[in-house]
Amino acid sequence: MKKVALALVVFFLLIEGIFTVNQIQHVVVIRLGEPVRVVKNPGLHFKVPFMDSIVSFDKRLMSVELSALEVTLGDKRRIMVDAFGRYRISDPLKFYQAVGSERGVLNRLHPVVLGSLSSVLGGVSLSSLLSDTRISAMNKIRDEVNAAAKRFGIDVVDVRIRKTDLPPQNSEAICKRMISEREREAKELRAKGVELSKIIKSTADKENQIAIAEADAKVQSLIAEGELEANKIYVEAFSKDKKFFEFFQTLETYKSSLAADNTSFVIATDSPFFNVMKGKH
Repeated sequence: MKKVALALVVFFLLIEGIFTVNQIQHVVVIRLGEPVRVVKNPGLHFKVPFMDSIVSFDKRLMSVELSALEVTLGDKRRIMVDAFGRYRISDPLKFYQAVGSERGVLNRLHPVVLGSLSSVLGGVSLSSLLSDTRISAMNKIRDEVNAAAKRFGIDVVDVRIRKTDLPPQNSEAICKRMISEREREAKELRAKGVELSKIIKSTADKENQIAIAEADAKVQSLIAEGELEANKIYVEAFSKDKKFFEFFQTLETYKSSLAADNTSFVIATDSPFFNVMKGKH
């Protein structure tokens, strides 16, 4: 029985004293609350049973989300910056002593990143931030944050701005200004349209009057030419037969004089006016 009990004790001590480290972990061995060593190599490792405990940290690249920050740029414009960082734990012991756990990274990195963002972006204009030159600014921020994060046992490999927005009050003011500008442009366009409409209408009226006047002049000219030609024909025709001319003229007189139904004449019956009716032509 004693051997069995001893074997069980040894077995439990072995179980308690063995731990495994995988390829994506750093392990810090803690003895009575104090870190004593760091294990980075994967495989089976030993610790003092019931005295040592282990804390593991991820070796892989990790991200930290940063809260939005209002920054004043070099051109005095204010923007809201939404950023994130990527880091790797380079010194597990220092990380454990300075940060404690991966959950505490945000509290440590947040003020460092925001301070660097304020400092670097304070010398950059909005147009530069929206162009390719922002890469150099972001690299400078990364280098500053990485240098400051060394004391936490962290290598910061990247800091990026996910998006930038205007502060709510600025956005509202800009929207109002844009609406005002659009309304002003609309008024100008309408005024130009009315002015152009008047010019087009005036030009059209003028051209219409000129066209009508030219047409009337041409009509009058054609009428005059026609009448002249007709008179010429009449003269030529009547000069050949004087009696026919008198007969034709009398018929025209009848036509114009007797056109109305209630025409009355006070004239002698032996007047030459009735010679054609009497067959005396």
